[in-house]
Parts: sequence; structure tokens; C-alpha cells
Amino acid sequence: MSSSPLLSISTFVFALAAFFYMAALIFKKPRLTLPARWTVVAAVVATTAGLLLRWVESYQMGIGHAPLSNLYESLVFFAWTAGVIYLYVEFKYKNALIGAFVTPIAFLAMAYASMSPNISDRIQPLVPALKSNWLIAHVATCFFGYAAFAIAFGLSIMYLIKARKPDRIEGIIGHLPKLDVLDELTHRMVLFGFLFLTGGIITGAVWANSAWGSYWSWDPKETWSLITWFVYATLLHARLMRGWEGKQIAYLSILGFSAVLFTYFGVNLLPGLHSYGKV
Repeated sequence: MSSSPLLSISTFVFALAAFFYMAALIFKKPRLTLPARWTVVAAVVATTAGLLLRWVESYQMGIGHAPLSNLYESLVFFAWTAGVIYLYVEFKYKNALIGAFVTPIAFLAMAYASMSPNISDRIQPLVPALKSNWLIAHVATCFFGYAAFAIAFGLSIMYLIKARKPDRIEGIIGHLPKLDVLDELTHRMVLFGFLFLTGGIITGAVWANSAWGSYWSWDPKETWSLITWFVYATLLHARLMRGWEGKQIAYLSILGFSAVLFTYFGVNLLPGLHSYGKV
């Protein structure tokens, strides 16, 4: 089996996990969270195998690079990181219903990568600027940050839904985690993502200097990465120094993830040094 069919299969496994979690929440069937959890495990394992196989295939083709070089591979890696971080959150905090707001994000990333006619799943040679040992460090740190921000986004949506009727004990709202739990988890995910995004910006700057002779060139992706960094820095500052919590943090988290999405997708429409990321 080649890597592409295996990664396509993992797309549907992520979809099945999302279905189980959403069914458990909507129909108030907690027992469905157990198969949902193991379905996420299966999706992560399948994606891991697919990425490793794609890496091996690139060497067999004489190209030889980590599967992190184009939009297809980065979307798959994003879904994988989101799945890994989510499993840690579920096992640590013992609240499976968070998956109803996280696994759909991983599924949508995989679905877009696998089904969009504008994205090629072919293994392609690296452009000269990407032929560097910094590739893995830069992309991995950035996408672990993005995945943590995606989970914080899902938690923030949950918080705003729960905050409408915080004392309700029946229905979907009643089955969501408590507000203080959601607020603390959002903060932890944002802090985790912020540290990795910072590492991604630093490794990217060092890589840019070796590739283009300058640590910073105000390329659109660089600029929007910095904007995203400032949004989350503002969130953490407001929480630690101003005591912001609850809805204020949730809205900033949603704003931050909107900046992440534009940094990831929107800037590909603009000319710049990172324009290779659109294929």
C-alpha cells in the first residue's frame, strides 16, 4: 500500500471518531465515548504510518525529505498533531466530550487535504529554500502550536455555549464540562501553543538567515505569524496581569485561531517567499 490511500483511510477514521463524539454529546450516550477514543487512536496510528511510509517513498524516489514540505503534507501533519494533543488532554482530564469540538477540526483538515482538487498529494522535490535541516524543527514546532490553538478554539466555543446557561443540568449544555474547567484548559492549550509558536518563529528566522541571508524580511507569512503571536501574547498578558478570564479569554482565543487560519491559508494567496506552501 502506498501512503496516499492509507492517509485517505485515516481521513474517514477521523470522521468516524467525530461522529461518535458528536453522537455521544447530542444523544447523551456517554458509552459512545469509549469507541470514539479508540477510533482517534486508530486514526493517529494510521496517520503516523502514512507519514512514515510517505517519508520512505520519498527516499525510494530519490527525493528524500520529511513529509512536511507542501500544503497536503502540512494539513496531514496538522491533523496528526491535533489528534495526539487531544488524546493527551482526554486521558489527563478525563472528559471525552471535548472530542466533539476537536475531532471535527482534524477531520476537516484531512478531508481538505485528501479531497480538494486544488491540492496535490504527489511527493515532490524540495525547492532550494526548503533543503535544510531546519525544515523538521520549524514545521514541527509551528504545527504543534497550531494544533494546540485549534484545541483551545474548540474549548472556547464550548465555553461560550456553556456560558449561555451555566446552571443547566439537562440537555447538551448540561453535559459540557464546567466553565472553570473549560477556562483553565483553554489557558493551558494557549500557553502550550504559544511556546511552540515562539519556537517556530525563532527556528524560522534562523532558517531564513541561512537560506536568504536575512533573519526577517516582512514576508506576508512572517508578518502574519508575528500578528498571531501578538494576539496570543495579549491573551496571556491579559490573563496573568489583568485577571481576564471566561468570555474575554474565549473571544481572544477565537480571534487568535482566526489569525492562525489566515496565516496558514490566506497568505498563500499573496506573493512572497512562502508562496510554495500553496501546493
